[in-house]
Amino acid sequence: MVKQGVIPKDKPILFLANHQNALLDALLIATTSGRYAYFLTRAGVFKNPMVSKVLHTLRMLPVYRIRDGWSNITQNNAIFNRCTGLLHKGEAVTIFPEGSHSLVRTVRPLSKGFTRIILETLEKHPHTDLQLVPIGFNFKKAEGFPDEVSIYYGEPIAAKAVLGADKNTSAANLKERIHSEISQLTTHIPAQDYEATLKRLEALGVNFLYPKAVNTCMATNFSNVSFKKEKPLGPLKKWINILFICTIIGPYLIWNRMVKPKIVEIEFRSTFRFAMAVTLVPLWLILMGSVLFFMFGWGVTLLYVLLFLILTLLRVKT
Repeated sequence: MVKQGVIPKDKPILFLANHQNALLDALLIATTSGRYAYFLTRAGVFKNPMVSKVLHTLRMLPVYRIRDGWSNITQNNAIFNRCTGLLHKGEAVTIFPEGSHSLVRTVRPLSKGFTRIILETLEKHPHTDLQLVPIGFNFKKAEGFPDEVSIYYGEPIAAKAVLGADKNTSAANLKERIHSEISQLTTHIPAQDYEATLKRLEALGVNFLYPKAVNTCMATNFSNVSFKKEKPLGPLKKWINILFICTIIGPYLIWNRMVKPKIVEIEFRSTFRFAMAVTLVPLWLILMGSVLFFMFGWGVTLLYVLLFLILTLLRVKT
């Protein structure tokens, strides 16, 4: 589900989103924003030369953090300069100002990197009509499958309208404004009593796809509750799941036994699952289709493919 206002097509845009689900967040923005954007991505994933070339092809630019070493921080100067040039040319750039990903349902403190890009762009090119578009991601259960997500795009904000009397004031104003905007577009559970609040929301059966309703629930001390609990997995759904797994038993075993246990950061689970779904599953279908064709002919082969498609649809939609 995507909710968005009017995103300018002919103005430079800086997309600013909360970051919950690793690479999938960037892919979702790329496929729903309507703009062909560049993405600032943590430098750690560019270490492999081959991977680095692929990522640059996908318009991803490395950004370095303190944890990457002080000697690397200066490399951000060139990246920020490039972003300034891109925005001056009317391009779109995406950055996750929290600085890292996390499944915690709260908007964490924002880093100052995005404010530097904004201020340097307007300082070098003062006539640039830079627009800031806050984005809120809302996953039902980001580490699970199947999952649902709602993406809320806020109304564009003219960067010049948020500037203060000096750089420090401007940076503070930008961080406060964007944090507030993103917090309204996603579930924002305060850090104080986070776990207790989250458990209470889950017990009420809130639908995290609707952040405004969830935030209102918390703001009214849980007195404004209008959520229906989701039904538990019934026998039919369980059988659909079992049959679905049987049709892709090869990729499933590779995922469940070899890949999933090695994923240290749970935020990457959906990303790796997606990567396997678009690579191993098609190869498995080709392999199984070939085996069935040589053994039983076209009829059984087409029946297998049709069964897989139906079970996939039912697995995702039910």
